[in-house]
Amino acid sequence: MSEAPQAVSAAAMVRVLVIDDSNTIRRSAEIFLKQGGHQVVLAEDGFDALAKVNDHQPDLIFCDILMPRLDGYQTCAIIKRNPRFADVPVIMLSSKDGLFDKARGRMVGSEDYLTKPFTKDQLLQAVRQHRPAL
Repeated sequence: MSEAPQAVSAAAMVRVLVIDDSNTIRRSAEIFLKQGGHQVVLAEDGFDALAKVNDHQPDLIFCDILMPRLDGYQTCAIIKRNPRFADVPVIMLSSKDGLFDKARGRMVGSEDYLTKPFTKDQLLQAVRQHRPAL
């Protein structure tokens, strides 16, 4: 019965981009999202993510805040400035659960905020809540 995740209809599958400089977080998110029947694209930083957003056109993006070179706020702002991707929900990921971080995330266009470490249920709930209308 290992075919169960593939049995999810293509219409129900969400293409999710996970941007995080931590390999552990990327892999955990990938496992949880694939178990939920979703397609997953991984990016290790903001620059990597910008290329993958264009190439893979995700339905939903999880974006870490603290990353080298281009942080999550900058990455989110650049994605949201592009008319092709302005409507793609971005959920910020951070190990900090501060009010300032949440507010700053909203200012650059993120829809939500998830504190790390997250559980499989929290991640899949965020996808259900913010998935685009099909």
